[in-house]
Amino acid sequence: MSAAYDFTKLRKLLTIHLVVQVCLVFLLVWVSWLFQQQLADRFLNCVIVALLIQVGLFFPLKSLTAREVNREIGSSAIGLTPADLQLLRRKRVIADIIKSSVFLFFLIFIYRLPGKPVILVIAFFTFILTCLSYFQCFNFWARREMEARGGK
Repeated sequence: MSAAYDFTKLRKLLTIHLVVQVCLVFLLVWVSWLFQQQLADRFLNCVIVALLIQVGLFFPLKSLTAREVNREIGSSAIGLTPADLQLLRRKRVIADIIKSSVFLFFLIFIYRLPGKPVILVIAFFTFILTCLSYFQCFNFWARREMEARGGK
């Protein structure tokens, strides 16, 4: 017999992720327009480098989001014991610390970057693309796992 799941909280999280993704895309377009005016001749090279860095970051992000989705699906199961809930809560806190550390790294790196606009563009695009990739991977894996477990 398979376990029953309540995906209400996960569906709300996916909606929040969608709104954040739309905002990040608008931010990416606006900042791209601003940076393109400053670095007209080197802008495309910065975008290509940021995309190559993003390709390198994709597989670690994919495995991170797969683990997080499995944790969220597990926490959506009905009838969990308090020990199970505490274990899932501990895993969630560890994942939140990792995500916060990455966010703070990018924030501090971009803030403390010397006056090199090319490196700033690459760092900023990599940050936004990393966030977008995380949300895209999370939403993809979550929808896939919800469908596999009967929670259309």
